[in-house]
Amino acid sequence: MAKSSRCLWCILSMIVSGAIAIAVVFTVKKKMDDKKLSEGSVDDKYADALVVAMQFFDVQKSGKLVDDVIPWRGDSGLKDGSVADLDLSKGMYDAGDNLKFGFPMAFTATVLSWAILEYGNHMEHVNHLEYAKGSLRWITDFLINAHPSENVLYIQVGDPEEDHKCWQKPENMTEKRPLKRVNKSLPGSDVAAETAAAMASASLVFKKADSTYSSTLLKHAKQLFTFANKHKGSYTESLPELAEYYNSTGYGDELIWGASWLYHATGDKSYLEYLTGEDAETYAEVDGPTWFSWDNKLAGAQVLLSRLSMLGGASGISGLKDYKKAAEDLMCALLPDSPSATSSRTKSGLIWISEWDSLQHPVGSAFLAALYSDYMRTSNSDKISCGDESFDHSDLRKFAKSQAEYVLGDNPMEISYLVGYGKKYPKFVHHRGASIPADAKTGCSDGSKWLASKKPNPNVAMGAMVGGPFKNESFIDSRNNSMQTEPTTYNSALLVGLLSSLVTNSDAVKSLRAK
Repeated sequence: MAKSSRCLWCILSMIVSGAIAIAVVFTVKKKMDDKKLSEGSVDDKYADALVVAMQFFDVQKSGKLVDDVIPWRGDSGLKDGSVADLDLSKGMYDAGDNLKFGFPMAFTATVLSWAILEYGNHMEHVNHLEYAKGSLRWITDFLINAHPSENVLYIQVGDPEEDHKCWQKPENMTEKRPLKRVNKSLPGSDVAAETAAAMASASLVFKKADSTYSSTLLKHAKQLFTFANKHKGSYTESLPELAEYYNSTGYGDELIWGASWLYHATGDKSYLEYLTGEDAETYAEVDGPTWFSWDNKLAGAQVLLSRLSMLGGASGISGLKDYKKAAEDLMCALLPDSPSATSSRTKSGLIWISEWDSLQHPVGSAFLAALYSDYMRTSNSDKISCGDESFDHSDLRKFAKSQAEYVLGDNPMEISYLVGYGKKYPKFVHHRGASIPADAKTGCSDGSKWLASKKPNPNVAMGAMVGGPFKNESFIDSRNNSMQTEPTTYNSALLVGLLSSLVTNSDAVKSLRAK
């Protein structure tokens, strides 16, 4: 559908008059000047890939859909939350199944908010800024409803065990959709603080366009952070049956992450004190760099707080220097020519940490590197020192591009891991909706024939970034190979952030609150 529309547009554009063409060029150039885009023009490769990547959010939406952006998707989960008299119909399915997990969904919202705040002008340049905001709001609408009172947060919709027995489209679900929640007696500091981060960051996104909605988000964010900090505990310790799916390895990083976003959203120095006082000594001090993911946000917080030291907003506060130093240590680990470069990478240079969902860590690392590169360039920072070597912002951007290029096809398999982009991409994506014909009337059990089918998926999961290659850089395109072919919504947010950063160069905004 998208390709046909673009081809038609190309044909029409070829027959418009020269005067109109000149006017369009002038308008685009003026728009670029107005947005202060600098150091070169738009990179069409990354712009095209960004447009593709954003479509996966529509693929994953639950609820009553307002259009047919993805023609093989329809309304689903309309009664989600009804067992608790809540409307949890919106939100997004986490991966190739039909479940809504609040922990990774909130992370998706936080990362997408960050990408919009930092690179919204880049998104606007490809006419997808409002699209990104719409996807974000689809999640935050869910999160608001999932927080019906100060110390209660609903964190899961659906039964994983029952869901995984079925291979069916979300539109055809008939089984019960139970809920899981955290509260004072069953604490979940990790999921509550991550949801606080999502709402605080999103409040900045909607601050100018919808101040009432922004204020609502910020109110929830403050309450959730207080809940997370006052009633400490990991949600997978409170609800151990959930540990099989998104097991949390600790909540300290989420508390730092949540406080970081609340400080950016409010300017309230109590959050800054939290980040630089005794709480930081408990939760922010680690031995060496960590990897940014849905489970560990500390590296993201270190980069986010570095912008305060580098671009203003809280300069001179000694505690922030520790975050900046930790962020630079991470950058040194990522740079391939650094004396302290991590050896956790493939022969082709892809950061490789985990056999499952292997692309999450390189894409997340590249996004952080691109951000830090822009902070350095905008603040005219000196080079960072890695042992006896020094590197500048262009080295970090080069690394970020190398990871993006790998995802988009510059790899030994010569395959794009972004579905819908390039000439060759996975055709057997582990995704229920994509694998079942739109007109099929299958239920829970009889849908398994589509899982076992030897034919490519009848529907293209546009914008899905699949799990990725093994350490030896091999990739088996099989629907049963969920380790490598299952996409996730939170990975899409990381990829959207990375691609947005690479569309062009522009100065980093001085303050996210000013947006």
